[in-house]
Amino acid sequence: MKHSIHEVFADAGRLADAADTDAPAATKRLTWAQSEGSPLPLGVTWVEEEQAFNFAVHAEHAESVTLLLYSPSDLVNPLLTFGFDFLRNKSGRIWHCRIPLTEIGEARYYAYSVSGPTVPHLHRFDPQKILLDPYAKCIFFPPGFDRELAMREGPNAGRAPLGALTGHRPAFDWTGDRAPHHESDAIIYELHVKGFTKNANSGVGASRAGTYAGLVEKIPYLKELEITVVELMPVFQRDPHEGDYWGYMPLNFFAPHAQYASTRDDDEQHLEFRNMVKAFHQAGIGVVLDVVYNHTCEGDHRGPIYSFKGFDSGGYYMQSSDPANPYANYSGTGNTLNFGQAHVRKMVMDSLRYWNQEMHIDGFRFDLASVFSRNPDGSLNWGHAPIFSEIAADPELGRLHLIAEPWDTSAYQLGRGFPGITWLQWNGRFRDDIRRFVKGDPGMVPEVMRRIYGSDDLFPDSRTEAYHAYQTVNYIDSHDGFTLYDLVSYDQKHNEKNGHNNQDGMNDNYSWNCGHEGEESVPSAVVALRRRQVKNFCCLLLLSNGIPMLRAGDEFLNTQFGNNNPYNQDNEIGWLDWSQLRANQDIFRFFKNMIAFRKTHPSLSRSRFWREDVSWYGVGHTVDLSRDSRSLAFCLQGASQGDDDIYVMINAYWEELEFYVQEGTAQEWMRIVDTALPSPDDFSDHGLLLEGTKYAVAPRSIVVLLRPRRGGRRS
Repeated sequence: MKHSIHEVFADAGRLADAADTDAPAATKRLTWAQSEGSPLPLGVTWVEEEQAFNFAVHAEHAESVTLLLYSPSDLVNPLLTFGFDFLRNKSGRIWHCRIPLTEIGEARYYAYSVSGPTVPHLHRFDPQKILLDPYAKCIFFPPGFDRELAMREGPNAGRAPLGALTGHRPAFDWTGDRAPHHESDAIIYELHVKGFTKNANSGVGASRAGTYAGLVEKIPYLKELEITVVELMPVFQRDPHEGDYWGYMPLNFFAPHAQYASTRDDDEQHLEFRNMVKAFHQAGIGVVLDVVYNHTCEGDHRGPIYSFKGFDSGGYYMQSSDPANPYANYSGTGNTLNFGQAHVRKMVMDSLRYWNQEMHIDGFRFDLASVFSRNPDGSLNWGHAPIFSEIAADPELGRLHLIAEPWDTSAYQLGRGFPGITWLQWNGRFRDDIRRFVKGDPGMVPEVMRRIYGSDDLFPDSRTEAYHAYQTVNYIDSHDGFTLYDLVSYDQKHNEKNGHNNQDGMNDNYSWNCGHEGEESVPSAVVALRRRQVKNFCCLLLLSNGIPMLRAGDEFLNTQFGNNNPYNQDNEIGWLDWSQLRANQDIFRFFKNMIAFRKTHPSLSRSRFWREDVSWYGVGHTVDLSRDSRSLAFCLQGASQGDDDIYVMINAYWEELEFYVQEGTAQEWMRIVDTALPSPDDFSDHGLLLEGTKYAVAPRSIVVLLRPRRGGRRS
């Protein structure tokens, strides 16, 4: 008798149901995922309903993969090993398994051992090396951790970083947490988690100084300064033995740096980090992470094998055509992640989602973001680099603050050249042009007008391109270079303590020491000029269209003693000196008032360019665009924004200049700012009426006037 295929399956189903009814629960058939594991999600995942861990790792060219589970009492000999069978535990390029908690027993840490073919300059398989899961969410460094062992042949059991099994811990309570939303009031503040509070004079207790918890104690200070967004320098876990104070050499893209936690218990850094983010949000402050996805701390072919090299060196990293230097180096650190590979892009996407969804991060600043544009052969994809469209297509990530450092070591894509069309970008041209103008370089007036206006030459708002003015992140200085005070105190870098014979760090700083190098025996006139120049920089930054970014400590003249590259200075050079806040209260007051002025006048920071609302002048009616000119003025009409009118007179010349106010009568205008005056007259809390339309602007100084809108109150 013939049976249709439907009848065959129906009979089989009835037999299976009968078998399930008759069979005891203990012999119930395992699902495929229970018996073989699941290839997704990558990393280690706690499966609550099964009380089991799922392990999944990408290793395309591996011939064998072994999971190693360790107990706290023996970090050398695994408590349990699981050899993956490619016929059962491999799907495509991913090796996977599932292990119940009952079998894991006392194990708290895990790692892998991987073997594969030896291909010179392409694969670095070494089954003796203990490999960290690229997706590890928490990383444990054993007491005997040794970077050197990872750099040479031979075993490093008990000396290698391990992943911690923490997924079965209680979930964090995010109840009531809401991400702040800032537009015209956005003020970004770049800080280093450790350096911000590590100094003994920070006012933070010793047990919390230099930690995530320490930042929470400084929230009242940030609120007083009216900061709305903190941009944290890298917090990805890094190699604690590398001497990387800044954090730009990541070991992993998912785990928060454990050494920034006030306690070192497994997973405590997650709790402390989340509490920090929640506290910032409660204060109305957004949190942006400076993320490094362009390279890792494994370095070049001489560097350690911790993770990526051991799983798939040729797949994770871009290769060069030079056998002596097999890794392409567009990051300047020895290796470059290969964004031409789908699994690399997926890892970055998964990392971004993790920090957003699990840690409630509000945005990301991407270090050396031009690496994202590179094809596998190193050439630039000027059209549609895949990672950008993948981020844009994500319903959550596409809505975050995405900020690019739009260059790498050999590409400069600032403005329309950068493929992330809707991203914000660090505007290096703003930094350099404003620096050159304030120090007195000739021929800078036309460029400064562009930068104040919002850099429409870089971010054009034509019908075809339609950029926004807020896409320029304006800054005078950042972690990478002189502090603002050092910018007006040193002509030359002084990086001797970094250990590279003063050869590291930028040479083109566009700095000027105001007539005396450094801090020894500084004449009083130089001291006064330096303070005025700092206020000038502050004014130009906060009076420009776009989003301003401040570097932590600039508001009280923090110094690094002329060191413009203290990446390895985990000491008083790299830490903020809070005694300067007490010593320079006048500068702090000026910054605080200028920030408040900007936030009170949304006309300054707009979604679009100022267009017909701005009129440009010089000392008289016409702006002098000649090479010898070092002065300009502008009037910004605020009516279209429901705001007051603002008139700014800028004199970067070394002699006094008489400006004539070109709009309205003297009685209509109040002086708010004159950077040449001492505190508190440099910023008037209530404004002083002008006596006439002629105003003598002192050498190297800026004056800001305000005309209240008709029918409105004076600010």
